[in-house]
Amino acid sequence: MKNTILLSTILLSSLSFAQQKKLTMQDAVLGLGTNLAVENLRQVQLIPSHHAFTQNVKTSYGEALIQKQLPSLKVDTLFRSKDFTNNRIPSLTWIDGDRAFYQDKTGLQIIDKKGQKKSWATLPKEAENLEFDAVNNQLGYTVDNNFFFIDTHGKTHQVTTDGRYEIVNGKSVHQNEFGIHKGIFISPKGSLVAFYRMDQTVVADYPIVDWSVQPAVNKNIKYPAAGTKNHTVTLGVFNPKTQKTTFINTDTSKDQYLTSVTWSPDESHIYIGVLSRNQKHLQLNQYNAVSGQLVKTLFEEKDAKYVEPQNELYFLPGHKNEFIWWSQRDGFMHLYRFNAEGKLLNPITKGSWLVNEIVGQNAKTKELFITTTKDSPKDKQLYAVNWENGKLRKLSSNPGIHNVQVSSDGQYAIDSWTNEQTPRVIEALSTNGKFKEVLLTAQNPLKDYGTAKVENVLLKADDGTDLYGKLIYPSNFDATKKYPVIVYLYNGPHAQMITNRFPASGNLWYDVLADKGYVVFSMDGRGSSNRGLKFEQAIHAKAGTVEMNDQLKGVDFLKSLPFVDASRMGIHGWSYGGFMTTSFMLRQPDVFKAGVAGGPVLDWKQYEIMYTERYMESPQDNPKGYEENNLINRTKDLKGKLLMIHGAQDPVVVWQHSIDFVREAVKNGVQMDYFVYPGHEHNVRGKDRIHLMQKITDYFDLHLKPENP
Repeated sequence: MKNTILLSTILLSSLSFAQQKKLTMQDAVLGLGTNLAVENLRQVQLIPSHHAFTQNVKTSYGEALIQKQLPSLKVDTLFRSKDFTNNRIPSLTWIDGDRAFYQDKTGLQIIDKKGQKKSWATLPKEAENLEFDAVNNQLGYTVDNNFFFIDTHGKTHQVTTDGRYEIVNGKSVHQNEFGIHKGIFISPKGSLVAFYRMDQTVVADYPIVDWSVQPAVNKNIKYPAAGTKNHTVTLGVFNPKTQKTTFINTDTSKDQYLTSVTWSPDESHIYIGVLSRNQKHLQLNQYNAVSGQLVKTLFEEKDAKYVEPQNELYFLPGHKNEFIWWSQRDGFMHLYRFNAEGKLLNPITKGSWLVNEIVGQNAKTKELFITTTKDSPKDKQLYAVNWENGKLRKLSSNPGIHNVQVSSDGQYAIDSWTNEQTPRVIEALSTNGKFKEVLLTAQNPLKDYGTAKVENVLLKADDGTDLYGKLIYPSNFDATKKYPVIVYLYNGPHAQMITNRFPASGNLWYDVLADKGYVVFSMDGRGSSNRGLKFEQAIHAKAGTVEMNDQLKGVDFLKSLPFVDASRMGIHGWSYGGFMTTSFMLRQPDVFKAGVAGGPVLDWKQYEIMYTERYMESPQDNPKGYEENNLINRTKDLKGKLLMIHGAQDPVVVWQHSIDFVREAVKNGVQMDYFVYPGHEHNVRGKDRIHLMQKITDYFDLHLKPENP
């Protein structure tokens, strides 16, 4: 009888396994955004100045936007889909507790909770870079390279008229480095508006060819490559009442960057982080917003390698003269409280972990709500910290990545979190710890699919530093067999691949590879993010060295596994990962049998100034480092099979990188494989990405499968 039960159990288990669906390449590439999307709640937003949040729900009569009170969760219906064109509730942004705005084909509209609508503004169809001051019904935007501003009376001002190819107004500058993500800064009370002006006259043109038309059409872009002449950026301040613009006196004779632009709460001053061209010296300067003159330098930060400002100032509620400054001065990104005279009042956070973001504040308890890596570099957890004494309180209770909204007064939060085993949970909670309610526990969209076994790996760098990785086992794993391996890597600054989020593999393409019989390995070596300044700066001036040594620790680990066939190892990465992949194929040619390098940086002199000179110094100051990392000159060292892929319209890692590499390969009689994606920029996105990932997979199948020695 026992044997019968055992046999039945085995048969049922086998049947269950046999019934599991297989992930297709389309599932792997697009599934988490389409048919395998994790369940979510739509338009969940905390309403300003209210203990309530909104949610878009489906009803028998269409969509409805409901409001839920906190903590009672009492429901009221605010709007129905029939109240809007196309019978759809648009994406709303709340101005205050009673009004929201949205954009439709006629322009910007304001709607109140009674359903009353009025037109806010009509915009030209070419309008871009919209920056709202919804409280005062004001809006800044750009058309082409000129800046326009609609004031509180509805009057449209064309603030600049000199915008052209070389002159850019009102847009993000410095290649979006230094945390810069916009070019329009409306003052707190709406009386003034600041904007970036970037003069690119001296920057070299770079051709980007559109091959989709006959004949092909060239469109030049301004591309400041490392070691070359850079653009000049200034900051203008426009007064809608006087219709005059004053430019801040930041000394345009100096080669420098303007970062961390912040208004003082009373609008009388603007703070700018002025960073030297070599990025080793930062001054936080205060300027008179009316005259544009320098008032004083509050403080300076210096570093032998680089200083990297990434955030604006954060003025504390009720304190016009106290602000938070983000700094890595002690080796990790932490928060410091300063007064307007530049005096450090106290460090707010400290330790061998970093602050990811400030998500809210509570003026009564003098607390900031922050997400941090305090529990683990792979997690992002919610904490409250007192800005005077640094006392920390942990508010999130589950491991994983937490994305949080906090109410205006800091009493409530909406926490959406995930970890390797949890697709998504959304919770409403009080920040005093007395209330928590689960709003959603998402079902696993992959429960019917055969996904890979994933093992978290902890290795040690040559200096003892912890290195986090993931090992993905092949399907139907048999420990007595030998399997080919694919290593996926990035390992560049401002990127982290190994995190505690769903799905466990980190990328469903890995699961497809596992189903095809591959072991897959990925690891974050030194140089990657969220591990502190020492970890990131390890690659400074010598990219492709320390991080390669770390990845070789991963290779040693793989070779130690009895089921790994070290003679059939492949490597793949994109952008910095493409640089790493190509580096391995040329500088460690006996490690990997095949590699696929996408959008690779191959000569750092051809990459943009801001990023490259931070991590590699300038070519003039570090000629040896640039020469050693010029992979174009190393084509003769290629032994394995290399496929290089590039987007034909790539404005980030320009096409010339790989074209020059191919030219040198031909010159040296070296065979390689090459593929171009017309119409795509630095990444291949959309449905064409299915083609890309199939191309990469087929390449590894061709060269790593046992039937293809």
